[in-house]
Amino acid sequence: MTAQTSTQTLLARHPFTYGMGGPAIEKLASLARNVGFARNEVIFREGDDIHDFFLVVSGRVALEIVSEGVAHRVHTLSAGDELGWSAVLMGQGKYFQARALEQVGALAFDGGDLLALCESDPAFGYKLMHRLLGVVAERLQATRLQLLDTYWPVAHKAGA
Repeated sequence: MTAQTSTQTLLARHPFTYGMGGPAIEKLASLARNVGFARNEVIFREGDDIHDFFLVVSGRVALEIVSEGVAHRVHTLSAGDELGWSAVLMGQGKYFQARALEQVGALAFDGGDLLALCESDPAFGYKLMHRLLGVVAERLQATRLQLLDTYWPVAHKAGA
């Protein structure tokens, strides 16, 4: 099995690409890089101008907000999840800090390359952006639930 075929197999099995079809997966595979992160390694910090979007293949990643040097976990990602959706916004910093909770394996994609592919193939671009919008909605919901969990007793006592 070649590295390209292996990447295509990983992509075909990843929930993010479900239903995209072979040609779209081939296009993504041509842009993919296999990357790994060690336990406790910071993948990126909030505000970093990192242009990589990741599909997590193995391991777990904490999405955190850091305040006064203390990391507050907002969400935990694992194999089958996506990381770094803001890479396609080019020039926008990351919204969270991402830290590997254990050894992590992922497929990385340069945001600029993804945007160029979307512009050259609008049908592919629609599929990709639709999926990315789903990731954004999931992260907003996770943050909302975390806030409710943190502040609900206070809000409930105040009559809110």
